[in-house]
Amino acid sequence: MDHRSPAIFVADALGLDFLNSIATPIDTPVDWIEDGEGYLSWLEQAHLVPAEVLRDMRARALPGELDKVAAQARNLREWFRGFVRQHKGHPLTAEALAELTPLNRLLERDDSFSRIVPRQTTGPGLFELQTVGRWRTPEALLLPIGQALAELVCTEDFTHVKACEGPACTLLFADHTRGHARRWCVMAICGNRAKQAAHRHRQKAHQHGSDGSS
Repeated sequence: MDHRSPAIFVADALGLDFLNSIATPIDTPVDWIEDGEGYLSWLEQAHLVPAEVLRDMRARALPGELDKVAAQARNLREWFRGFVRQHKGHPLTAEALAELTPLNRLLERDDSFSRIVPRQTTGPGLFELQTVGRWRTPEALLLPIGQALAELVCTEDFTHVKACEGPACTLLFADHTRGHARRWCVMAICGNRAKQAAHRHRQKAHQHGSDGSS
């Protein structure tokens, strides 16, 4: 059984939530994909892979096979973290494409297919096109992550990709607020910590001022 706390999804962009799958929510660092079971749990919480597919993977994976995939996911995470940290706060340029070769190589491994199914969403017509993954091997579990990272690159304005301003916080997010004034991963956590620190600083300054004037 996986005893980790629920994963953090505060980035407003799934590709960044993947980068936030290692974080320090309180005082101790937590890596939600430190092993195979953790990776499957994170995929399930992110709604990236159907639960029945994950159950099948658990049942038929060879010993150590899921841990190996989790290690590949961690390597992908740290490589892409470097890309995001380099480019956040600025629009992506055409030159950035050359840096994305490892991601394109991952996407090339996708052998999913499309099929016509009864429409599940509102819209015209009785049918809709559904993309279906084949999930032949545990390594196929890397493909939804690749898609999430690719969507981040292709749909987000990197000008509004930010790091939380909390001094000890490592979380990243896409600022979709009006005026793009978001500063914190979660206002109730890092924002309040900053307010409390500022309050303590003002109190100390006031005390020093009072001591000096007496």
